[in-house]
Amino acid sequence: MNRIKKGDKVRVISGKNSTKEGIVLQVFPKKNLAIVEGINVAKRHTKPSANQDKGGILDKELPIHLSKLALVAPKSPRGVSKISYSKDKEGKKVRIAKKTNSVIGGK
Repeated sequence: MNRIKKGDKVRVISGKNSTKEGIVLQVFPKKNLAIVEGINVAKRHTKPSANQDKGGILDKELPIHLSKLALVAPKSPRGVSKISYSKDKEGKKVRIAKKTNSVIGGK
């Protein structure tokens, strides 16, 4: 089950980018991958084409496995928390940080 969603603030817990934080831009649930802003950046050499006016060396964010990401919970002293689910007053399913019992991404 995928507990990380687009727009969540996450921290990398292992690998060369460990302890870095960023916002999830895109999630690929079938492949268990996510693209995080500013994390796992690689250089790509591109030619100018009809779609791009300029060529050159561009920075591109590559996907990172979901098992290497931990959700940064609001109001948590250390930041990282596990997630549980429950229903709110209207009967909607919401995500809750286990350490602080606060709702994550409530709209």
